[in-house]
Amino acid sequence: MSSPADRLRRLLAQPGIRVMPGCHDAMSARLIEEAGFDMGFMSGFAVSAVRLGLPDTGLISYGELLEQGSNVCAAVSIPLFGDGDTGFGNALNVKRTVQGYARAGFACIMLEDQVAPKRCGHTQGKAVVSRDEAAMRIRAAVDARNEGADILVMARTDARATDGLDEAIARCKLFRKLGADITFLEAPESEEEMRRYCAEVDGPKMANLIEHGKTPLLPPAELEAIGYKIAVYPLTQLNVAIKAMRAALRAIKAGGRPDVMDFEELKSAVGFPDYYDAEDRYRG
Repeated sequence: MSSPADRLRRLLAQPGIRVMPGCHDAMSARLIEEAGFDMGFMSGFAVSAVRLGLPDTGLISYGELLEQGSNVCAAVSIPLFGDGDTGFGNALNVKRTVQGYARAGFACIMLEDQVAPKRCGHTQGKAVVSRDEAAMRIRAAVDARNEGADILVMARTDARATDGLDEAIARCKLFRKLGADITFLEAPESEEEMRRYCAEVDGPKMANLIEHGKTPLLPPAELEAIGYKIAVYPLTQLNVAIKAMRAALRAIKAGGRPDVMDFEELKSAVGFPDYYDAEDRYRG
């Protein structure tokens, strides 16, 4: 069988934009595949929220993300992107992070140029490292890939918020020269900025679509026309899950009954029918 990275390379070589929902655990990853999407993204924001109940401000560790990622990748057959934050240290840490994500089963790792501890790209208080240090991280990641880690490298910059669009574009160009497979200029604030990024940077590019965030929520067809290859919706599942759980809890608190799926449907969603089929196969 081909590797997750090989499957992702083939998808990216096909015409058209790829739409990629975000997940935070094995169940939400399975729902992405069940819905017919051909790739998904494990969001560090979402994992920090569901695993720790804490904001995406650099509080979650490499080990916690890696463990969550191993479970997420094992639950699906579609290629997944994994949020690698800042790489968790110097060049050798970055290489170890890339190698670990490849072993966990990710098809691509996202690495960013924020100062550690990092924070969500659509929140306040961001800071980025120097261009030289940002380049070091991507160089180390590319070295790890070229030395045998079967994984793509997506290089992210948050410099738009701190140093302006010119610097962010310059960093994306540098990341491509260093060998990054995909670039991701975080939080452009207008369609004009998105168009300029796509016009000036070569290779596959990702648009990050956070509901009520800083970037315009353009439809996939329009993003493709601008020049994006991937449209990610990293927090939609987490967003609607929290909203639905709050509504259910309010209903219970008020003495009512929440609107829930049938229990048989719930059992099917988490895999009981497949388990029973396997159990029957091995019954004496």
